[in-house]
Amino acid sequence: MRPTEHLKSLALQDWQAATRHPFTTALADGTLGHDRMLAYLRQDHLFIDGFVRLLASAVVHAPSLPDAIPAAQFLGLISGPENTYFLRAIKALGGDPETPAKAAPVTAEFQELMARAAASGRYEQMLAVLVVAEWSYLDWASPFADHPQTLPFWFGEWIELHTGAGFEGVVAYLRDQLDSAWQGLDDDAHRAVEATFTHAVALERRFFDAAQDGFSG
Repeated sequence: MRPTEHLKSLALQDWQAATRHPFTTALADGTLGHDRMLAYLRQDHLFIDGFVRLLASAVVHAPSLPDAIPAAQFLGLISGPENTYFLRAIKALGGDPETPAKAAPVTAEFQELMARAAASGRYEQMLAVLVVAEWSYLDWASPFADHPQTLPFWFGEWIELHTGAGFEGVVAYLRDQLDSAWQGLDDDAHRAVEATFTHAVALERRFFDAAQDGFSG
């Protein structure tokens, strides 16, 4: 079993709950209330800063230039088209993209996890969070890859950003990097990666639960 499959198996219940969530199902079939989508995007947009720093830290700690280049290229997507999508969608849904939302408790906890991983100096810790963040989104969005053309852009483009050959390549790269890093770790480092990975998956589930409630809890 690949190390990333092993890690996923440790968090399988939370993984399945996060990637087959009623919130994402409603998003993909266009029935999600605009207020819920706006609240979700305003919270998700708060991750951009920490995610960029985490991904940049992974670039710095990659073992070679060929290992670093795909992550560096992905940085351009996050800071370009994805960030622009947030600004357009939040405005279209009636929000002010220039005024950040107050972080919900689960958002703040995820921000803290990203910051710890970025500051750890441990490539495998950075990858553990990055793999969960991107692989879980590929997993939930892939069944709806043919939906965007029938949806308003704030739903459709969000699915497009997380499906297709390009994004599949990003996830494959991140998984390969973590699989490779895992091979050189001792037992203590393995346990540390397992803890980070399962925590991140639990946070993904809790984030979608909170989004389903409109972050009102």
